[in-house]
Amino acid sequence: MKSPKHFLLEIDEGVATVRLDRPERKNPLTFESYDELGRWFRGLAHEDHINAVVFASNGGNFSSGGDVHDIIGPLTAMSMKDLLRFTRMTGELVKAMINCGKPIIAAVDGVCVGAGAIIAMASDLRIATPEAKTAFLFTRVGLAGCDMGACAILPRIIGQGRAAELLYTGRAMNAQEGETWGFFNRLVPQEELRANAMELAKRIAAGPNFAHMMTKTMLAQEWSMSIEQAIEAEAQAQAICMKTGDFLRAYEAFVAKEKPVFGGN
Repeated sequence: MKSPKHFLLEIDEGVATVRLDRPERKNPLTFESYDELGRWFRGLAHEDHINAVVFASNGGNFSSGGDVHDIIGPLTAMSMKDLLRFTRMTGELVKAMINCGKPIIAAVDGVCVGAGAIIAMASDLRIATPEAKTAFLFTRVGLAGCDMGACAILPRIIGQGRAAELLYTGRAMNAQEGETWGFFNRLVPQEELRANAMELAKRIAAGPNFAHMMTKTMLAQEWSMSIEQAIEAEAQAQAICMKTGDFLRAYEAFVAKEKPVFGGN
């Protein structure tokens, strides 16, 4: 895996920390960072040394979304063909995050709007500070709220009515609302955000990572299944996990009254 050019990356004890690197402008996305992030998450499925991801804030903010000068301006002059190429590329980032096989924790501080809110939404878990302000503000720039999977994913997290309100109005959801509505798993003080997210990520990374991959896969695939289909899919997934070394390790540790040390296979 090559070192990225358009975002920051650190890897520690099986946890990759990703941060957008334009804190002076509240970490907007550019054409280049969209593309590179999508390719990085797509390749993550093949990186066995990374078992969890923290998508972190930088300089007191998560992300201000698509850069007004680097993205919004150029889009107004593009042909329909080029616009569709762009919107498909942004959607590829969400699909790559969902299909990367690794749990993703968004650590949200300050501004988290537009495509930044989408990245938080597409993560598996979200931890925020009381200062976090999240907005799906697409209607405020004359666009539909149906961007990058928002109309499919957001209602599943916070409910149809609440999602509709945010997507129609583009208003900011404050941190307390986000926690009450289930968008954020928990709120922590600003100075504890990074440590809290890393602690959770390392706890997950120390677990049975093949099984975590299966859980993430089922969470995504079962959206479009009936209950009977989901139960059958989970039966097959669990049977596969029962053939892993981690299942045997857990059993042997239980018998020996020890804590299991998982190997991820």
